Amino acid sequence: MTDNGATIQIYRIVIKATAQAIWDAITKPEWTERYAYGGRAEYDLKVGGRFSFKASAETRAAGLPDEMIVGTVIESDPPRKLVQTWHPLFDAATSAEAHTRLTYEIKEHAGGVCTVTIIHDVAGAPTVAGMVNGGGDVGRGGGGWPWVLSDLKSLLETGSRM
Repeated sequence: MTDNGATIQIYRIVIKATAQAIWDAITKPEWTERYAYGGRAEYDLKVGGRFSFKASAETRAAGLPDEMIVGTVIESDPPRKLVQTWHPLFDAATSAEAHTRLTYEIKEHAGGVCTVTIIHDVAGAPTVAGMVNGGGDVGRGGGGWPWVLSDLKSLLETGSRM
């Protein structure tokens, strides 16, 4: 459960997949296009490298910009940890807010499963905080990080989206 007023939001899921498979699904565009919001993530996975999340045809048709989210890589430790800034350009409100800090942690366990934890520090970005917690209508893009992680799990475990 997430406190809507919290500035640090934490989401966790267990996925039956290797850490490398999860890392690839998070960082490789050919994977990111296959789950969640279907956009194309592009990473330069070095410290100071650029992150960009490009809109899918469906999200562009809904009025979102081609480059939906931008950021900078702060730490990259494949396939265990990725820390980056995260700044959505969805509209004037999200564009005006502070860049947030997003951390992916992947911990491999015996039995071929991994715990994936997303830690999103949304301090200074109340609009973003309200969006990423998944409190909105999933059919209208309100699934946030819970939706993204659930769809990632479905894709990696079954080969299909939710």
